[in-house]
Amino acid sequence: MDNPIKKIFSNINLFKGGDSESVVGIDIGTSSIKVVEIKKKGGKAVLETYGAIALGSYADVDVGRVTSLPVEKIVEALKEVLKQSGVNTVSSAFSIPVQSSLIFTITLPSQIKESEISSVVATEARKYIPIPMTEISLDYFILPQKESSFEEANSEEKSSLLLPEKTEVLIVAIQNNAISKYRSIVSLSSLEASFFEIEIFSSIRSNFEHELSLVLLIDFGASSTKLSLVEFGMVKGFHTINRGGADISDSISKSLSVSFSKAEELKKEFGLFENPTEKDLADIIKVHVDYIFSETNNVLLGYEKKYDRTISKVIFTGGGSLLKGLKEVASNNFRAEIEIGHSFSKVGAPEFLGKVLEATGPEFAVAIGLALRKLQ
Repeated sequence: MDNPIKKIFSNINLFKGGDSESVVGIDIGTSSIKVVEIKKKGGKAVLETYGAIALGSYADVDVGRVTSLPVEKIVEALKEVLKQSGVNTVSSAFSIPVQSSLIFTITLPSQIKESEISSVVATEARKYIPIPMTEISLDYFILPQKESSFEEANSEEKSSLLLPEKTEVLIVAIQNNAISKYRSIVSLSSLEASFFEIEIFSSIRSNFEHELSLVLLIDFGASSTKLSLVEFGMVKGFHTINRGGADISDSISKSLSVSFSKAEELKKEFGLFENPTEKDLADIIKVHVDYIFSETNNVLLGYEKKYDRTISKVIFTGGGSLLKGLKEVASNNFRAEIEIGHSFSKVGAPEFLGKVLEATGPEFAVAIGLALRKLQ
């Protein structure tokens, strides 16, 4: 069989990019589209403009609901948000949703020759991918070895463990029809896209500084919650929880007998804090938050058992991370520092926009990360 590895993503290395002078990062989510245009000025990334548009009206559903739009409708919405935001460049970068991809790690013998890795990865990947290999494209990255501690390096008992016996490889698989879909969107929007990137890599780029220890990035989306375990800037583990912000609003709507749009409004206004008129609101939301955190703890426990590594920090990103009271509940759940991502801190912007950008940063993390890769 042919080797399906095509290196379509150019680099899984999160901190290597291009040299365009101006670029727009485009994040097409399940409930909205976000765009961020940045420009290189004096060697620094500077914010030109940004904007978002809800997709509900294009699918004839409530704003905030999860949509599944045809290409033509997506293009219509994209053109509108680019126009409203005043984006002036056709140079773009697009995120690919994790729903169209698979991200996993495999372990290979360390003695394998570099020239053989590509074919071995393709063979091993078939065991994890439930669809024909002809329908997907693969990319991979060899993960760096864990550095030994001083105690390990000086322990005779553990000296045999210091020799790297195995090589871990991060594999990214994406459905070819998803790539075709996004190429159609680019073409119909009269844009020029030099690369596509799975959304979590963009989000990591915009949320991370120089963290070397193991960090958990939780991306709270409308349709799902994505967990990325990151160490030395590399994804070491990934998991999707099929519950997101739209599910919470739907539960509020049904439980309190209010419209979905009213449920969205209540969720954003009060979150996990007590509402004087709707006493059950916080409890309804907490059921979902508890479920997400419980699943997250299971993932962390599994990783700890396998690699003997615990997280030092949790970073929240995505629109759902703005839920009031979420950080406080998380502090009681995780034995680690909790931080809300501030993606706009990576780009220069007028001082008077500081508070607005800090409050909206988590929503635009993917779009910012895309644009940063293009400029770095």
